[in-house]
Amino acid sequence: MEIALTLHDPDLTLRPISGPDELDLFNGFPYVLNDEIGNDLAARRRRPEWLWVALRGGRVVARAGWWSRPGDRHPLLIDIFDVDGDAEAGLRLLEAALPTVVPAGTTPPAYSRHLPTGWRDYPLTRQAVDDRMAVLERAGAKLLVERLRLEWRPGTPIPEPTGRLTFRPVRDPDDLIDLMTLVLDGTLDAHSREDLTRLSAREAAREQYEDELENYASPREWWQIATLPTGAPVGFVIPAHNGYNPVIAYIGVVPAHRGQGHIHDLLNAGTRLLAAQNVPRIRAATDLGNIPMAAAFAKAGYATFEHQITMTWQ
Repeated sequence: MEIALTLHDPDLTLRPISGPDELDLFNGFPYVLNDEIGNDLAARRRRPEWLWVALRGGRVVARAGWWSRPGDRHPLLIDIFDVDGDAEAGLRLLEAALPTVVPAGTTPPAYSRHLPTGWRDYPLTRQAVDDRMAVLERAGAKLLVERLRLEWRPGTPIPEPTGRLTFRPVRDPDDLIDLMTLVLDGTLDAHSREDLTRLSAREAAREQYEDELENYASPREWWQIATLPTGAPVGFVIPAHNGYNPVIAYIGVVPAHRGQGHIHDLLNAGTRLLAAQNVPRIRAATDLGNIPMAAAFAKAGYATFEHQITMTWQ
């Protein structure tokens, strides 16, 4: 497919790449995800028809790329979008690509971008971020949240269990969904708060549970529920593998037991379980504004290595 916008700009051509042979063309913009795109195409996490470029005189002036779980029919995320000082080309690219990539009548998937720590302190980086976001806003997207991307490395000490909590595997879906429903009360997580604007707490928890099942092929026995010696549940932690890295996928303390330091026991338990698999790293993320969770990760030895911006369409 090739679209030449002769009405607006006779020199601008918008099209998806033809296949892996055009990856060098698509990767003309430097970005941390470039090295993964070839493998993602082979694993069916991406498709050539989801990788679009805007060409002016044969030069790429904008690009957009979507991602999914392996074999999904439709993309779950737009995680690549770049413009080379040509906002109109970027907007035209989105206007041309979205109707072909996103099923008719559905909301476009969220946009996500990895950014260096302290990105606001670098004028060129900040300008590039502002330019991309301005184009996306013109296309109908709005900022949802900025997150910290965190990493734990082998050799970082893991505190010994305090003995305050007992950990057990999840027994059945409702065992975890019940706790996830409680954890949504007072949540500081922007994605969860957005879910609660359209769903009940129980519905949002079930949707999140189903997302965890779909996103992680790692053993379900890794998922742990923490209880007091009386058997009363305190919270849960979901260590997992997302196909790229081992991760702390989800962690929560029920409202009745918040403020007592249990988050540290949960995080340490999840970290200990993954570290026992001899992994090269453990990744995690939390909202920039979730100060208590960010502090817990820092105390556990997780360092911030990137930020991440998420924008959504309404």
